[in-house]
Amino acid sequence: MANYDLILKNGTVWTPGGPVEADIGVRDGRIAAIGASGDAGETIDCAGLTILPGVIDSQVHFREPGLEAKEDLESGSRAAVLGGVTAVFEMPNTKPNTDSEEAVRDKLARAKGRMWCDHAFYVGATSANAERLAELERLPGTAGVKIFMGASTGDLLVSEDTELARVLASGHRRVAIHAEDEARMQARLNERIEGDPASHPVWRDDESALLATRRILRLAREAKRRIHILHVTTPAELELIAEHKDIATCEVTPQHLTLAGEEAYPRLGSYAQMNPPIRSAAHREGLWHWLNQGVPDVLGSDHAPHLKEEKAKPYPASPSGMPGVQTLLPLMLDHVAKGRLTLQRLVELTSAGPQRVFGLTAKGRIAAGYDADFSIVDLKAQWTVEESWLASKCGWSPFTGMALTGKPVGTIIRGRRVMWEATLANQAEGQPLRFDPLLWG
Repeated sequence: MANYDLILKNGTVWTPGGPVEADIGVRDGRIAAIGASGDAGETIDCAGLTILPGVIDSQVHFREPGLEAKEDLESGSRAAVLGGVTAVFEMPNTKPNTDSEEAVRDKLARAKGRMWCDHAFYVGATSANAERLAELERLPGTAGVKIFMGASTGDLLVSEDTELARVLASGHRRVAIHAEDEARMQARLNERIEGDPASHPVWRDDESALLATRRILRLAREAKRRIHILHVTTPAELELIAEHKDIATCEVTPQHLTLAGEEAYPRLGSYAQMNPPIRSAAHREGLWHWLNQGVPDVLGSDHAPHLKEEKAKPYPASPSGMPGVQTLLPLMLDHVAKGRLTLQRLVELTSAGPQRVFGLTAKGRIAAGYDADFSIVDLKAQWTVEESWLASKCGWSPFTGMALTGKPVGTIIRGRRVMWEATLANQAEGQPLRFDPLLWG
């Protein structure tokens, strides 16, 4: 009888204590031993490869229900596992919005047997559901509450301080925030130049972001509520957040760490358009400064696909957003190869960080008793991002044609080989993520 269901042999394993040369034994979907020996039902030779804790992307928009032409739960999660991502948190701005118990249960039902990776769904805060959020945030499979202070439409826009205070007063879990100031952006609409997406960061300027971040930090402190500020794009915000780490965590994205407006808008046009915007090279370098100071807690892709015919519309009729879940890990491995960050810091941002910030159960590290989630990578592989590799329904990436060093080779979730060398398993078996209820208050 086999000692283990699976053994990963001959790889460099990234443990909480750093890299070790050890075989990993998996039993019943969990890590049974680091330094395993014996028989296994399946053995995978990882010689020359690095075994990272499973990458968790805590901000994706998979567009289902209502916008499935752009993406759906199956295609988005397929892109995720092809890129080495083992779990995602999916956002609530679908049609209808994910703002009720019925909507959460509907997404969980849609995900069953269709999503390739493990998953949780955010509940969108509205003025109508503010008093029910304490109940909604506790639903199984829920990542917490998401507030759009700007950049949304209809019920999911919560922009006034009184309404924000009502939302923050209901519940205990960390609240995710899109921090752009709606009033300032409305007042600056004439800064948009027809046909010129380079005017996007002029309209949605630094002050729009900083003003919203300053407001939500003040309101969170008054409410004694922990918050998580998404896709931070300005160094000034990170400097401010560093002064409030007792209540605030934050996220940066690979695209804001990789692209710069001076190059991106002339080359990509509206394909570079997202909210908050791609800003200047100086902004990008400022983000790297604060990343190296340890301020950002997680990396999220903000995967937000739109079809090519939509993105081809003249600015500002073109929608904001770009795909990114499949390229999150490859882009950051390339930054590791270039010496911009260490593999240790990448692991912190993509697995240990999300586990700590959101209180995930049995995820985020390679340790006995944890789920056997692994992102297996070849740190030396040199390759080019090609459109044929992309799984998103939108069919494009701002990084197509980019030469990278470092590539995901395998995605293993709860001991099951979901992806190996760009080939998927026969069946999608992603499961809802679990969170520590002791952190809910």
